[in-house]
Amino acid sequence: MLTEYLFVFAQVHEEFRIPELLSVAELYGFDIKFSGGQEQKLTCPFMVLELKSEEHARLLAKRCVLIKYVCEFYARGTTYEELHERNRLRAPQWEKYAADTSFKFMVTAFNHTIPQWRQKDVVESFEYMDWKGKIDMKNAEVTLVCFEEYRDKHGTTRPKDEGDGEFEQVWFGRLIETGSARPLVKTFDVKKRVYYGNTSMEAEMSLLMANQTLAAPGKLIYDPFVGTGSMTYTTAHFGAYVYGSDIDGRQMRGKVKPPGIIRAATQYGVANRIMDLCTFDVTQNPWRCGELFDAIVTDPPYGVRAGAKRLGRKNPRPNTDAPPPVHVPRPDDQPYIPPTRPYELSELARDLVLLARYMLRPRGRLVFFLPTVTEEYKEVDVQAMLCDGMELVANSLQDFGSWGRRLITIRKTSTEKYPPPTFDPAHAVTENVAAHVPAHKDFREKYFQGFKKNEQDENASEQ
Repeated sequence: MLTEYLFVFAQVHEEFRIPELLSVAELYGFDIKFSGGQEQKLTCPFMVLELKSEEHARLLAKRCVLIKYVCEFYARGTTYEELHERNRLRAPQWEKYAADTSFKFMVTAFNHTIPQWRQKDVVESFEYMDWKGKIDMKNAEVTLVCFEEYRDKHGTTRPKDEGDGEFEQVWFGRLIETGSARPLVKTFDVKKRVYYGNTSMEAEMSLLMANQTLAAPGKLIYDPFVGTGSMTYTTAHFGAYVYGSDIDGRQMRGKVKPPGIIRAATQYGVANRIMDLCTFDVTQNPWRCGELFDAIVTDPPYGVRAGAKRLGRKNPRPNTDAPPPVHVPRPDDQPYIPPTRPYELSELARDLVLLARYMLRPRGRLVFFLPTVTEEYKEVDVQAMLCDGMELVANSLQDFGSWGRRLITIRKTSTEKYPPPTFDPAHAVTENVAAHVPAHKDFREKYFQGFKKNEQDENASEQ
């Protein structure tokens, strides 16, 4: 039998809530049913889910970064009269605690501050529950919680208690667990890290990405654009072993020894879970067999703060019939630094999916950020990247206005062994890639042009 639980979320990254819930549920092997069969509006921080056991609710609260509270759901209403009427119908759920259990009440609100005198009135309105246990404000066995939901009033000037009591909905339940993963955002705060760079991912997003990979003890996770290692620390925190690589070893090393990523990993107590860090171009990688990793997680460079590079010359040498030049040792005995050329984003994303199909074990996940132009984005942009054996699990937008970045989660569904990718720019993953130009193609150029359409497009639209 399923029981209803009230989840209260932090009011950030609304599109990431449901993918995170479903990923953590998959990690621990249980199902989630949305109450009423529908997923609730994202602007509301309250969500009622149906689960088989209270332990499942606790697991979600301990792992999901966006959860603030989880309660056993008793009732909700647009008025307190409606709330009390529905709460009386749920008496079998709370009567077992009323006889001799110590308790306390918590009355709070979303988008509002309730004055203390009315908090007292709210608590006294529940006197019909007839709780006979001791009131204990510090170590209560049961905490009853009442949440009032108000409409968003940000951007308006008003008295502090204006509109008090004019809530849209009120929710009531028994507190089960406070979101213990939420404090990890401060733990992994980039500003407190001993090593970081201008491309380091913010802590909250790194934790969300780690949950999408289903990171857990015994799993092996790979970041092919590891940079300063933001995702390695969070995935390692959840018990996974991490392997990282980058075309620019300076990002991983820093200027002093030991390497910067290792110093930061030591700060978080996860240095023993960093398997290795290597410098190589992912398109010229040393992997000689596939199906090594349980997940691949990365934030590919897309040109806003750093552009993606791959080995090769921007202007290839002309073909000649002359014999190749004889190698001459460098007079200063310095190592040879091979030339690099830009790695266009749509080409990179397409290759990343093929690399994941080759390197992931069955049911393994590829998690990465894909920047898109808001006005140009279409769902086919992501669908066109998929290939046989890979399916889309989640697509969540972090909106920055004229552009945004989408956290893409793709799962390997096939047990078939695939060949390594060729990383050939002329190769198309699907038949419709050549016909469709995705919004993220040439993203760097669009970004620095302010996402202005070219004159030909503007004239065509005017005609």
